[in-house]
Amino acid sequence: MLCLSVPSLSFAEGMDSKQIPVPGMVTMVDIGAKKCIPCKMMAPIIEELQVEYKDRVAVIFIDVWQNPEKGRRFAINTIPTQIFYDDKGKEVRRHVGFLDKKSIVAIYDELGVK
Repeated sequence: MLCLSVPSLSFAEGMDSKQIPVPGMVTMVDIGAKKCIPCKMMAPIIEELQVEYKDRVAVIFIDVWQNPEKGRRFAINTIPTQIFYDDKGKEVRRHVGFLDKKSIVAIYDELGVK
């Protein structure tokens, strides 16, 4: 279950997508589907990042096949898509397709995450 203080891979059905990006935190939103092959390949990477960057980066997964209304706000045409926000809530980068851990960590570094 997604909690604002401890963001997780799950996207709670009760959470409003307007709560994204998480206030005061660098936020990565991974928009995909649990049954999409590249999305499945990213799932273990996302889980590792959640543990390694707990309380420093909000990592949120939205399954747009299960929650199409939640994904519309992000104007997604292809999955997976990763959207990165700085700690002020400004979208700073968007990537379409599989994104490896090293590339994600490099983006976190650019955003000043220690």
